[in-house]
Amino acid sequence: MKNVAFLFIVFSFVMSACSSSKSVVKANKNNTTKVDKIVTNALQYKGVSYKYGGTTRQGMDCSGLIYVAYGSQNVQLPRVSRNMAKAGRKVAVSNVKKGDLLFFKTNKNSNTINHVGLVVSHKNGQIRFVHASTSRGVIVSTLSEKYWKNAFVKATSIL
Repeated sequence: MKNVAFLFIVFSFVMSACSSSKSVVKANKNNTTKVDKIVTNALQYKGVSYKYGGTTRQGMDCSGLIYVAYGSQNVQLPRVSRNMAKAGRKVAVSNVKKGDLLFFKTNKNSNTINHVGLVVSHKNGQIRFVHASTSRGVIVSTLSEKYWKNAFVKATSIL
């Protein structure tokens, strides 16, 4: 009889432990931020050829890429890189984050900003940015590349 009582207690304990309610945590399917959407939009143009003044898949220039990407989230920016550089607030390059803008002077004969890129990531000191290159179209580069490091002027945060 003791064995039956013991088995009944063990069985009851096991069954009550198994009947605990499950708490289901649903993943937030809409956890993407405005910045994520802007960067995703810009990256969708990877491979599009360069076209001065372009803002479409038929051709894109650097400021056109940024203008379209931010515009996709109803953020209005000036259309030209030298004017974009006046928007937002300046940030130290060491503090840039995804969605910030990087500005460059690539013309040695001019002291005017003429190129812009959008930060895709900043991890382990490596800053990756998407931009429209005159020779290779829309690509992702790193700020540590000698050419971009030497041409870099400033970074701004728009959002």
